[in-house]
Amino acid sequence: MKVDLGIWNWLTQAVIALLVVAILILIGMAYLDPIRQNERMRKEIYRLDTEIHKQEAITKQLRADIDALRNDPATVSRLVRGKFGYAQPDEKVFRFETNPATGAGAH
Repeated sequence: MKVDLGIWNWLTQAVIALLVVAILILIGMAYLDPIRQNERMRKEIYRLDTEIHKQEAITKQLRADIDALRNDPATVSRLVRGKFGYAQPDEKVFRFETNPATGAGAH
């Protein structure tokens, strides 16, 4: 037999629903900080992965430069000519000096 308790039945159901909501909010608050920390760590991982890819590209270019300097005489010749101003015996070297007042080349 079912007894009608009137408002007490409704209040009991409301209290139970509010308790369930409160428990869910507490669980959510307990996990909020780890979720934020996880998001920060994911961003840091992405930043570090990007930096790794940049450094790998730089390393690849430097290895190619080293290989060219070790194995390609034309590269060595070009470097020596540009950096030290050397020339082959039958070549003429033209040097352009900058004007100290304006920083521009002489016209």
